[in-house]
Amino acid sequence: MTIERKTKKHLKINGLMYGLSLGHGVKHFGQGALLLISPHLKNSLGLTEIALGGIFTAQSITSGIANIPSGFLSDIYRKKIAWILFTSMVIVGAGYLMLGLSSWYWMTISAAAMLGFGTSLWHAPAFGTLAARYPDRKGYALAMHLSGAQIGNTLSPIIIGFLLGGTFLGWYFGGWDWKFISISLSIPMVMTGFLVLFFFKTAGAEVKKNPSYNEYIFGFKKIIKNPQILGMIFLGACRGAIHTAFQLFLVLHMKEVLDYSNFIVGFHVALITFAGIISTPIMGILSDRIGRKPIISFSMGMMSILIVMFYFFDSGIIMTILVALLGIFFFSVMPTITAAAMDQVPNGIEGTGTALMFSGLAVIGSLSPIIAGAIYERNLFEGVVIYCASIAVIATFLSIILPMRKKM
Repeated sequence: MTIERKTKKHLKINGLMYGLSLGHGVKHFGQGALLLISPHLKNSLGLTEIALGGIFTAQSITSGIANIPSGFLSDIYRKKIAWILFTSMVIVGAGYLMLGLSSWYWMTISAAAMLGFGTSLWHAPAFGTLAARYPDRKGYALAMHLSGAQIGNTLSPIIIGFLLGGTFLGWYFGGWDWKFISISLSIPMVMTGFLVLFFFKTAGAEVKKNPSYNEYIFGFKKIIKNPQILGMIFLGACRGAIHTAFQLFLVLHMKEVLDYSNFIVGFHVALITFAGIISTPIMGILSDRIGRKPIISFSMGMMSILIVMFYFFDSGIIMTILVALLGIFFFSVMPTITAAAMDQVPNGIEGTGTALMFSGLAVIGSLSPIIAGAIYERNLFEGVVIYCASIAVIATFLSIILPMRKKM
């Protein structure tokens, strides 16, 4: 078989994996933009740190709510996966349009809520479909999907940071208004939705028939009674609580305390995800071969150590190096945690298993920005570091004692 034919066969077999990963990247490009916009949004609306945290809390709450219909619909209507993904991207686009038009706090809250609902609507159909399509390579498939997200998360802060304006290599750019950027983001979101609808109509075809309502309820009961799945949901939620708090107030610290330019802030945010583009699929492959527990425990342990070091090095080149090192583990552990849960999920309801994972992340993570905001007001970034490090240490201990066995 020639190299060209092998390449075509590989793309045919893995086309859905790569295509959904690309769409996931576009979604996260938009999701990451809100983080860079947040200091400008705070100043424009005259918000306190707690009020700013409230915007991200609203996003997290609706993200959790979206998982309820998302998991159910993606399992009961497997042939309509492309339409669910299309709806996800359209809602994200509408959320950015509303955000750009808003000059009122509660309208901004509503826009953030739409962003949370739309972004979370993607996870259950995409992750569930990949877990069902590639049962022997769950870790790798889910890791590749998250790598797409990390590419979006890496490009977004650099590009959005540049578009917001500032000095770059001695050249000054006045920048675009954050409202105009927000409105502009709605266009690629909606376009991606149409592309998914056109190219991936076969998503969900790996399941020969949809489960009946009774079969679905039976499988759902098995999921919520499984201690391993519940443990992975809580572990993923701890990681999410760290993520939402640490990243938001790192941006605020760099912008308001260190007085970094928009581009430099964006560069540091990009570093958090850049290393993960490579490390995530590697960890996914290793988790398929040597097991989930060693990868998860090592990653959470390293995350704990690195976050603690920010207490002593909260500026300068050492902070930049720490940001890059943290990026190796920050996001890359999540698909392995998800794969550990999916190892126990009954066939046919993978979407609901994914939805429960992200629901736990949203419920616990929704409170984290407000708690971190109150801590930041009193103790600045150092207080947020202690808060996040404490959660990371608890999660590391849990990852060691929780069972992680594949279903027989």
